[in-house]
Amino acid sequence: MTAAVTDPFAPSESFVHPAFFYRDEQEYLGGTVPFVREALAAGDPVAVAVPGKNLELIRDALGDAAGAVRLLDMREAGRNPGRIIPGVLRAFADAQPPGSRVRIIGEPVWAGRSGTEYAACVQHEALINASFQGSTATILCPYDVGQLPEHVLADAYATHPKVIRSGTDHAEDSEAYAPADIVARYNEPLPPVPDALTFPFDSASLPEARHVAVGEGARHGLAGVKLDDLALAMAELTTNSVIHGGGSGVLRVWTEDGYVVCEVRDEGRLVDPLAGRRPVPRDQRGGRGLLLVNLIADLVRVHTADSGTTVRCWFDR
Repeated sequence: MTAAVTDPFAPSESFVHPAFFYRDEQEYLGGTVPFVREALAAGDPVAVAVPGKNLELIRDALGDAAGAVRLLDMREAGRNPGRIIPGVLRAFADAQPPGSRVRIIGEPVWAGRSGTEYAACVQHEALINASFQGSTATILCPYDVGQLPEHVLADAYATHPKVIRSGTDHAEDSEAYAPADIVARYNEPLPPVPDALTFPFDSASLPEARHVAVGEGARHGLAGVKLDDLALAMAELTTNSVIHGGGSGVLRVWTEDGYVVCEVRDEGRLVDPLAGRRPVPRDQRGGRGLLLVNLIADLVRVHTADSGTTVRCWFDR
């Protein structure tokens, strides 16, 4: 007998994940503040992780009640979209008492996000559904229909099983819901870089590869904690290549728009779309490499295919 395969993206009654479309501050507050107040009235734990300006709007509207809410500036907490599930959403949800209905407002997409960041954002939105499947939680995701491009809004319909249209106060099913398709579509080859230091490595040259990465980072202006973060990330990724990626890989380092960018490419293939975004139990040995990279880098992009996997990390100078 063949076991039934469970769709990790299938909507469930216990987990609610609507996109909330708004046009102005009035609509924004009309959709977010009642959400928070209802959670507080029910005794449910509630967090708000939105960009700074919107965070201030909600804080001011809540008044004294804001003290009972976990408030996070998404421009900092979610600068790397790959950090949001493990470092923001699951970190809050998993800290609550068993049986609690967790409520979160999460706004990872805003006008001004670069195209490079957006690809990671939309994959994040799609993967929330798999990460929280079966959980007792509601995650409301606001989208500014006046500022965001049409393709971003179309993607929101594909990554959210329910939507709240601008000017309405009720959720309806999204007929375009297809998160697995989004994950696959945005698993796109990363743009080539013509001028980068290139260093092939294997198990014997692992220490040298790390030394090269740190030296290039320092030469391009990284120092202190940022340089330590780069060193740790490259140690994790190059080790993963040797252990899981065919025994060798290629390290590349360059600068781009005020960032030091490091890339590790090998012949391995990531088959778990939540790799690096799933919290790891305290008693589990290993499995923290890509998660750690997501938590410390300013941006992480991943492309995986039958021919191998590329992980590219940005560190702000």
